[in-house]
Amino acid sequence: MAPAAIDLRSAIAQVGSEIDALFEELLPVAEDQRAPLYEAMRYASIGGGKRLRPLLVAAASQLFAIPRDSALRAGLAVECIHVYSLIHDDLPCMDDDDLRRGKPTTHKAFDECTAVLAGDCLHDLAFQVLADSRIHADPAVRIELVAELARASGPAGMAGGQMMDLMAAQADMDLGTVTRLQQLKTGALIAFCLEAAAIMARLPADERTSLRGYAHDLGLAFQIADDLLDVEGDEAVTGKKVGKDDAAGKETFVSLLGVDRARRQAQLLVDQAVDHLKTYGPEADLLRAIARFAVERDH
Repeated sequence: MAPAAIDLRSAIAQVGSEIDALFEELLPVAEDQRAPLYEAMRYASIGGGKRLRPLLVAAASQLFAIPRDSALRAGLAVECIHVYSLIHDDLPCMDDDDLRRGKPTTHKAFDECTAVLAGDCLHDLAFQVLADSRIHADPAVRIELVAELARASGPAGMAGGQMMDLMAAQADMDLGTVTRLQQLKTGALIAFCLEAAAIMARLPADERTSLRGYAHDLGLAFQIADDLLDVEGDEAVTGKKVGKDDAAGKETFVSLLGVDRARRQAQLLVDQAVDHLKTYGPEADLLRAIARFAVERDH
C-alpha cells in the first residue's frame, strides 16, 4: 500500500493555531502603562506568517518521537526570534518597510519606540521559553538549546547576516559572498530548527550530519525562492513589497544567476535536501514535503 500523502496545508494550519495559542498564553495584555508594548508584541506575532520554523521543529521532532508540547515550545522560541528580526528589519533605520504579512509593519501600526521594545521583548521571550522546564526535564538540554539559539541569532548567525545585507548596497558581492550572507541571515535559524530536535533527542553530534545537510540545502533553496518572489511575486499575495532588492541595488541569487538558472538551482537544492533524509522512513515525509514547498510557494 502506498504511503498516505502529507497534507502540508493542514500541517501548516495546525502548527499556526498551536503557536498562536502559546503566544496568547504568554502575552496577556498588562493592565497598566505597559499595555501598548504587549499589544505590539501580539500584533506582530499572532495570526500571521507561514510558521515555517515551528513547523520544521515539529517535523524534525517526529523523527525522534519528541512530545508535541516540547516541539511546539522550541518552535515558539525560534518564531520569537524570527518575529523580532522582522520588526527590527522593517524599521526606518534598516529596510524601512511599511507592509509585513499583509498589514502595516509594527512601527507603522504603533510607533518606532514601541516597535523596538516589542522586538527586544520577543527576543527575551525566546530564551525564557527555552529555559522553562516544560520544554525538557534535563537542564543540560535546555542550556544547549539556549546556547544554540543564541549562536544562530547573533553575529555568527542571523544578525551577522543582516549586517552583511546592510552593507550589500554599498559594495558588489559575488555569488560566494551572497551565499554566505544568506546562510547566516536565513539559514542559521532554519538550521536551529533541525538542531533543536536533535538536542532534545540527545542525538550525538556525529549522528546529526544528515539533518544539518538538509537544513543547509533547505535554507539556500528557501532564500532563492524568496529572491524569485521579490522579482516575480504579487504584493497582494506575498503580503510585503516586491522589487526591493533591485531598487536598493543589492546583489541576489537572481541578479547573479538569472531567473531560470536560479530556479533550477533552487530545485537542485531541494532534491539534495530530500536526499539527506534517505535513511529515514515515513516519519520524515513532512520534512520532505516542507522542502518541496520551499520552492513551490507563492508567498
